[in-house]
Amino acid sequence: MNTAAKNPVYRKRLMAHRFGIVLSVIAMGIGLAFLAWILATLLINGLGALSINMFTADTPAPGSEGGGLRNAILGSLMMVGLSTAISTPIGILAGIYLAEYGEGNKFAQVTRFVTDIMLSAPSIVIGLFVYAIYVANVQHFSGYAGTIALSLIAVPVVVRTTDNMLRLVPTSLLEAAYALGAPHWKVATQVRLRAVKAGVITGALLALARISGETAPLLFTALNNQFFSADMNAPMANLPVVIYQFAMSPYDDWRSLAWGGALLVTFTVLLLNILSRTVFSQKTPS
Repeated sequence: MNTAAKNPVYRKRLMAHRFGIVLSVIAMGIGLAFLAWILATLLINGLGALSINMFTADTPAPGSEGGGLRNAILGSLMMVGLSTAISTPIGILAGIYLAEYGEGNKFAQVTRFVTDIMLSAPSIVIGLFVYAIYVANVQHFSGYAGTIALSLIAVPVVVRTTDNMLRLVPTSLLEAAYALGAPHWKVATQVRLRAVKAGVITGALLALARISGETAPLLFTALNNQFFSADMNAPMANLPVVIYQFAMSPYDDWRSLAWGGALLVTFTVLLLNILSRTVFSQKTPS
């Protein structure tokens, strides 16, 4: 050890290692400090806005007192729920296809490439895409358009998570199932998928958390609605857009509701992430 310590190359690498560790710790500290600042500001301003009226009253008119976010909460629940119902089975089936038949398959390679592009694409681009192919043709905004946009954002997350989790299943387990005479489809669905079901559920929850706070695509698809409406074929209120509009308004009541809505969305996403990483967490199959 003493001989190595006297080696100038060793000392240089050790110094570079320690310098890198110090920079990493400083960067982590700065990031955590800003995160704590943001959360503290959100808690200070958002807790005061939480009340029963926020869940039982609709968004108020400009300059009026009171009001709540009932219509926006309902609209977000309907669009996010329908998007999850659409994207989850499509994403899981596509992930199974990539894991089972993707080796050396040109179509599977193209699918993975497109999925990676959609994962990194800005959400506003997806919103503009849905606006061009759907909203512009039907000539009105709607909750269905918002659902389509959110589904396009969620599907790639579920696909990649399912594909990656299925690849963690050991080959010996699959070979044992084949040796017992199980057909390919049964091995894929009842052996391979069942072995990583917790990871697949985690991917679906992460996709749900991803789309819960999206604002940009909904501005071009669902837009907003000041009144209570459960009609998915009409402009629909939703929390992200209401928060965006109320936060920029000159009315104190609106800004207070925006803080309350932001706190609600933040804690919902935080709860989903904690749920996905604790309740449905699992170790790598061995």
